[in-house]
Amino acid sequence: MSNTTMTFTLGDREVNRIGYGAMQLAGPGVFGPVKDEARAIQVLRDAVAAGVNHIDTSDFYGPHETNQLIKKALHPYPQDLCIVTKVGARRDAKGGWLAAMEPEALTQAVEDNLRNLGLDVIEVVNLRSMLHPARPKEGSLKPQLEALLALQARGLIRHIGLSNVTATQIAEAQAMTPIVCVQNMYNLAHRQDDELVDQLAQQGIAYVPFFPLGGFSPLQSDQLNEVAASLNATPMQVALAWLLRRSPNILLIPGTSSPEHLKENLASGSLELSDDVMEKLNAI
Repeated sequence: MSNTTMTFTLGDREVNRIGYGAMQLAGPGVFGPVKDEARAIQVLRDAVAAGVNHIDTSDFYGPHETNQLIKKALHPYPQDLCIVTKVGARRDAKGGWLAAMEPEALTQAVEDNLRNLGLDVIEVVNLRSMLHPARPKEGSLKPQLEALLALQARGLIRHIGLSNVTATQIAEAQAMTPIVCVQNMYNLAHRQDDELVDQLAQQGIAYVPFFPLGGFSPLQSDQLNEVAASLNATPMQVALAWLLRRSPNILLIPGTSSPEHLKENLASGSLELSDDVMEKLNAI
């Protein structure tokens, strides 16, 4: 993609801006075992072989299943591979998402991640706020951050990030410790974090959006489909390419359990979006 730098700093690492999100490797609803283990292992190995060196995961995917699969597919890990996990939630017996933000629960979650991934230290742990499960909600995260700082002091965590958070919560966290990334829902149709993306870019902090096609209205989907058809690309490729153009600090973590979709997602990095196309997309 011309004029678009394709790497950015994440903690101590320089990572490729198109990473891989492991969420879809678990069973339906991100719960239970993977449907096709051999295929899932192939996707992980294909991703790394294609240059992906940033994998986003969590031990509450499955739970445990996704991390165990990553270990099976990729351990011992390539030296440049940056595995990022998140803590703050747990699953009930039916796969429901529950908050698990008590200091003891966070400690247990980090230890579970280390064990299931086969790591001695995790490069980045994102604290996912569960003050509201589906969107950022104001409220102090100080006790949770203190718990992660204690784990960092024990040498179990290298860097700390945040997920599902507001600008106020980020500022509170930064008063306590460096924050290396922020992971929120953000895409063409949901641009509530526009200002935050730019602020973090100025500070050299990665912004990692999830759900690149989430929450589009039928009209917005039609408009995106039209642009995609004109470029001979898929809507997902255009949505990802727009994010890459949007700001140099945006790191992508599209997920898939399909080797074919993985190739498509990675190809979004070479999709040229002219200024005219960007204008059309920005109007969605």
